[in-house]
Amino acid sequence: MHFSLLPYIPSLLGVAGLVMIAIISPGPDFAIVVRNSLVYSRKTALLTAFGIALGILVHVSYLLLGLGLVIANNPWLLLGVKYFGAGYLFYIGYKGLKAKRTALGMGNPHHKHDISAMTAIRSGFLTNALNPKCILFFISLFAVVIAPHTPPLVLFIYGVIIFVETLAWFSFIAFCLSGKRMREKFNAVGHWVERVTGVILMLLGMRLLFLV
Repeated sequence: MHFSLLPYIPSLLGVAGLVMIAIISPGPDFAIVVRNSLVYSRKTALLTAFGIALGILVHVSYLLLGLGLVIANNPWLLLGVKYFGAGYLFYIGYKGLKAKRTALGMGNPHHKHDISAMTAIRSGFLTNALNPKCILFFISLFAVVIAPHTPPLVLFIYGVIIFVETLAWFSFIAFCLSGKRMREKFNAVGHWVERVTGVILMLLGMRLLFLV
């Protein structure tokens, strides 16, 4: 039997549009990318974006496997994710609040010690994977667009679209903010960047706690 992708194109385009609107909305993912872009290197910023995209794959995977219904029907699971996610945002926000001014070297905009690749990926991954708003968004989205008879190829394409869009958007943000000229502007106030984004992340964590 010949399979045609044409009937699913409107649905694929709709998912692409809705996901793009969701990921460009400011939230924890945006805050952590901005922080790592201005405080650390471009490599670290891009790895953070990659970590966020990996976190998105977690949401897509459990929904495609049918675990989204389990989460939706067991509020305590979502509550647990909420507390872990808020706790993680409080943790990295608190670390930012403790940032101290570092002595600058002449002509060296990369004065601050960089973090490891795994730490950068983990910061993006956990920020996204532990965000209950992402869980609720994808459960709602997939409940509308996915039917029991949806072919596996179409499900795979959904996942690819969501991953690529997320990676592309946050990589773009990371690339723009981690440029030499931008970093030089923030070089002298890097500790304030960490403190301000720390406050923002803690406020976002508090917002997650009150998420219904």
